[in-house]
Amino acid sequence: MTRVPPGPTLADIARAAEVSTATVSHALNGTGRLGEGTRRRVREIATGLGYGAPRAPRTRTLGLAVTTFAGAPWNFVAVAYFSRWLTAATSAAHAHGYALTTLPADRGAGTDWHHLAVDGMLLLDSPYDDPVLRALRARGIPLVFDGRPADPRPGDVWVDNDHTAATHEVLDHLAAAGARRIALHTGFGDEHYTRAVTEAYEHWCARRGRTPLPVRFDPHDGPGHAFDRLFAAGGADAVYSLYDPGGRQALAAAARHGLRVPRELLLVCASEDPAYTDCDPPVSTLTLHPEALAETAVAALVALVERGAAAAPGGLTVPATLLHRASSRR
Repeated sequence: MTRVPPGPTLADIARAAEVSTATVSHALNGTGRLGEGTRRRVREIATGLGYGAPRAPRTRTLGLAVTTFAGAPWNFVAVAYFSRWLTAATSAAHAHGYALTTLPADRGAGTDWHHLAVDGMLLLDSPYDDPVLRALRARGIPLVFDGRPADPRPGDVWVDNDHTAATHEVLDHLAAAGARRIALHTGFGDEHYTRAVTEAYEHWCARRGRTPLPVRFDPHDGPGHAFDRLFAAGGADAVYSLYDPGGRQALAAAARHGLRVPRELLLVCASEDPAYTDCDPPVSTLTLHPEALAETAVAALVALVERGAAAAPGGLTVPATLLHRASSRR
């Protein structure tokens, strides 16, 4: 039988951080007179080494964290997908008799993960080398992922859409409407969703002899300047945007370049924002069904917490749906 090596001790962390064990203890427990820079550095090293406090007794509480860009103070609740996911997860947790605690995005290197008193955690969009995931694994906290984890282990459970099938459906729909030069508005995150859709797009283009036209998404690019070079040269006649604000950015850029939607530019955006129905023209959207994903994830996590195993380890798939509107029909 293979023995699991013990986690790092305070002395291990002290050696790595080149401080005393007392300093490590103060940094992890939020005590003592330490500079904030020292406290943060020790916590980051502890997380990197996989340090975690033992699990607390049962609390009837589940935790939720969006760990894409963990450590940055971005407001994921303002994004329709996460807002709807969180609302549905809260209702589902309550229906199972659990409270749900949601952690802010900027707590990526804090002590929360070492001492958080929860029975299980829901991790959304966990990226490669996720420090939050390392800390939770070290404590043995039951986990369920929204989006396939970057490095899945035996017994891991995640819920997700079939991004390859959904991407092909969107691209086939645009091609059937007459698009020959389809741009993909992507490349922002390092989570499974972005990678899976980008790979599916590249494979679709290769099979059909199309040239991939990636456009870098920037959440602060309201006017859609990322499209300027492509639109000015007439290089695209359709856009598929992977992120919630992307459709509005594409519309703004099209208007600036005199491209009429849908006559000269077709558009589909992956979004849960109902405001896209009020655009001129109404924008076709791909819904990932966050409510169904959240309910499935909570049920799987409760099974892990209460029975020690999920009904079906591995990926649990929720189909996505393309909602056809005027922006993608000529």
